[in-house]
Amino acid sequence: MSEPWKHKDLLGIRELARADLDLIHDTAAAFKAVINRPIKKVPSLRGRTVINLFVEPSTRTRTSFELAAKRLSADVVQIDGSSSSFTKGESLRDTGRNLEAMNADYIVLRHSAAGAAHFLADRLGASIINAGDGAHEHPTQALLDTFTMRERLGDLSGKHVVIVGDILFSRVARSNIWALAKLGARITLVGPRTLLPPRFADIGENVSVCYNLDEVMAEADVIMLLRIQHERQQKAMFPSLGEYIGLFGVTPKRFARCRPETLIMHPGPINRGVELDHALADGVNSVVLQQVTNGLAVRMAILYLLGGGHPAEMQP
Repeated sequence: MSEPWKHKDLLGIRELARADLDLIHDTAAAFKAVINRPIKKVPSLRGRTVINLFVEPSTRTRTSFELAAKRLSADVVQIDGSSSSFTKGESLRDTGRNLEAMNADYIVLRHSAAGAAHFLADRLGASIINAGDGAHEHPTQALLDTFTMRERLGDLSGKHVVIVGDILFSRVARSNIWALAKLGARITLVGPRTLLPPRFADIGENVSVCYNLDEVMAEADVIMLLRIQHERQQKAMFPSLGEYIGLFGVTPKRFARCRPETLIMHPGPINRGVELDHALADGVNSVVLQQVTNGLAVRMAILYLLGGGHPAEMQP
């Protein structure tokens, strides 16, 4: 039987153990059965309050957390940057303390500053969930990505995952690298040299860097495409979009180098025709929509575990 969750917060993948990832995945599997039932609600968090504090814009992550909390019967409050006192100059610390004074049990935070979730967690008793902090981490995305891979591929030990695109500015890439490394996968990072410094290969012995996508397509079990993070770049990082598409865009012709069962993943939103061709985004190898569905189950699992729940106590 798995050990119960021992953390107050979920701030990043880097500080989690392999056992923590397995516990979240196992719990998410149980909740996936719940969300596929005609009656999708369970009373696990009845009486608890979840505040989604999204200082940065979001569609999938914010909606997923809202639905996850409601499926667990929690009360949910949504706050975005434009409607908060941040516009009046209030600090993140004061905002957090005011929310906690209203008896918030969970604060789900998305913020443009790296380390914002850690900053708040150190100062509040409420559970803080990092929904993306700058170019640092996006732990729940990595957890739903690896959960999706595990569903389709089984044990990820030895599986080859190729992550393509803007590695330098991507919090999704960082969290996935840590998660996949802990799960024993082999990771190849691919992108322009300006967006993929060689130092990323120093993360671990099972992480490598490559600047030619065609060289690694044939041996990939998973190809994960990343969006170019224009909003985090201070200058143009490659000569033209056309050149980027030609070198790193996954087209049907390029994908033909892969094995027939290779999975295509993308955290969204997809720039169709840039990092991924329209036909492939909607094709049989794509698990993009499964990622979205699994995100709901994973976020239910995280809220449940942070609330003191244990998979053995879940009712069918």
